[in-house]
Amino acid sequence: MATTASTATVAAATLLLADAEPETQGFLERHLPDDGFRLAGAGAPFDLVLAGDVAGVERWVERAPVIVLGRQEADTVDRIHAFRRGCDDYLAPPFDYQELVERIRAVLRRTGRSLHDVVDAPPVRIDTRTRDVRVEGRRVLLAQKEYELLLCLAREPERVFTKAELLRDIWDYRLDGRTRTLDSHISRVRRKLRDAGGPFDLVENVWGVGYRLFPAPFGIEDRRLVDI
Repeated sequence: MATTASTATVAAATLLLADAEPETQGFLERHLPDDGFRLAGAGAPFDLVLAGDVAGVERWVERAPVIVLGRQEADTVDRIHAFRRGCDDYLAPPFDYQELVERIRAVLRRTGRSLHDVVDAPPVRIDTRTRDVRVEGRRVLLAQKEYELLLCLAREPERVFTKAELLRDIWDYRLDGRTRTLDSHISRVRRKLRDAGGPFDLVENVWGVGYRLFPAPFGIEDRRLVDI
């Protein structure tokens, strides 16, 4: 079946993780993309730096705003030292992840950096800042894991995600075993998109492999709706 070429349109702030503790870095690498942020690769441009070392602040301040993720034992002197070096904000662990996200957004707004958290994979559009999901303009109400699952698929429409990938990235499962968790969530997402007016079955089951968000078929006005 022929389909139109499709990619998600995403305009989001790009973050650089610099000198963060391995555990913190791993956690942020898993979760920041779910909130609409891109992570900068080696040599890539970025809009904001999350620095785990105060000593590195001066290295970045001329290029982008910096939020320091300080040491757990940090005190007022450490914070003052970081601000004097030029950081824009300071947060010491243990910190609330959602608070960090809002601090990132506040710094980006204050410094005039880009902050357009939209994933557009027609007919699906997701505003990650407000977690607003729409199909051809109609709002879709999703539970948390349903939202994370659709967001993952919408970021790379037409790419087939294996079941193991989705279970690992959404539920942090390392072995898929015989769980039906993914299948039941896919079924609910598919049904909700359909009920909201999706023009065809938007989530395709690629038998024996996994799932993908399926763009509108080229030259086909209707596609039979099937469930798992």
